[in-house]
Amino acid sequence: MAIGVFAGTAAATETVVTAALKEHYKPQRIKEMVYKNNPLLALMPKYESFGGENMPIPIIVSGPQRRSADFSNGQDNTNTSSVQQFLLTRVRDYSFASITHEAIRASAGNADAFVRYATMEVDGAVHALKRSMATAMYRDGTGSVGQVSGITSHVITLTNPEDTANFEVGMKLASFDELSVTSTESKYNKPDSADAHDASIVVSAVDRSAGTITVTGDSATVAGDVLCQLGDINAKISGLEAWCPRVVDSDNASLFNVTRTTDVSRLGGNRYDGSALPIEEALIEGLSLAARNGGTPSHVMMHYKNYSQLEKALGSKVQYDKVSASDASVGFSSMKVHGPAGTVDVIPDVNCQPDVAWGLQLDTWSLNTLGAAPQILDLDGNNMLRETGADAYEVRCGFYGNVACSAPGWNVRIAL
Repeated sequence: MAIGVFAGTAAATETVVTAALKEHYKPQRIKEMVYKNNPLLALMPKYESFGGENMPIPIIVSGPQRRSADFSNGQDNTNTSSVQQFLLTRVRDYSFASITHEAIRASAGNADAFVRYATMEVDGAVHALKRSMATAMYRDGTGSVGQVSGITSHVITLTNPEDTANFEVGMKLASFDELSVTSTESKYNKPDSADAHDASIVVSAVDRSAGTITVTGDSATVAGDVLCQLGDINAKISGLEAWCPRVVDSDNASLFNVTRTTDVSRLGGNRYDGSALPIEEALIEGLSLAARNGGTPSHVMMHYKNYSQLEKALGSKVQYDKVSASDASVGFSSMKVHGPAGTVDVIPDVNCQPDVAWGLQLDTWSLNTLGAAPQILDLDGNNMLRETGADAYEVRCGFYGNVACSAPGWNVRIAL
């Protein structure tokens, strides 16, 4: 009899938990969770009706050139407007929370306590997905989150210590070989299947001060390799580094069915190497390049390390402000910098690559998704699903979409 009562109480608890999760994880609540501390993800315009197989992103590259001071010469030129059309496709990203049946039954007499435990687990899954999305929005779609400088006894030293922010204990890693890439190719070339290896190493420790991660498992990783999370190779968002790469070459000349070499700046963005200049001068020169090509950058995104360098360089001339997301109650501190096309907001973002600043005209960018991003995958009305291979229940979070830019030539990548 006692067992029957206990089982009934546990079932009631599961019902309470499921109902509580449905009430707790509303779209606005998830947006505020995801946008917090992720400025680019929060500020980029959103379009949540990205259905169909693809989404055309047309760009007028040039107008008709039937012009001349001589009437017949102008009329005889049959040139017409040049229009290119990026065919944007979606990528997927998933995150999962697992809640054991034992934990549900053990808390049968205190449903509120279990709800707090369940939300802790689901919050963690949402956090993992938001970091994945926010980091990928700055990168090139290969899944890269760091590069190996050296490895000794399973301790990997990263080329840039700041990239340790992209790694967590328990993360399964893969890597791909970059050593065969020529010096003229882009930093992270699209890896071939033969380049990928290390599908069994797991992060066991992260030293964020030393810029190292420790891994377990048999590792074939060597210096120069690029690291990504297992399953992510060539499967992530085509972010800023894809639309406006360090260099447009034979490796990345094509993006979403458009060959960009006919007009590299208008179809592949601008790039400026300001690494030899003081940071404030590098920003002005880079923004000037975008302005010369018709852009009016409104925001500059950079890593915290570079933001502090700029803040110290400006000294008493620094001006602070605050910018807010349009679709959630989230705001971010910024510095004002006067550029050649107007004043821009400089915003620090931990997801940004160190030593790179992005001069963005934000109204040319969009995050295009199939529904909310991210979302609880509950189309059947079930927030929690019984796991087939474990005595537990699963909550699934997901994202379907991609980043698009309607005018790459109005934006600039600035090396610092």
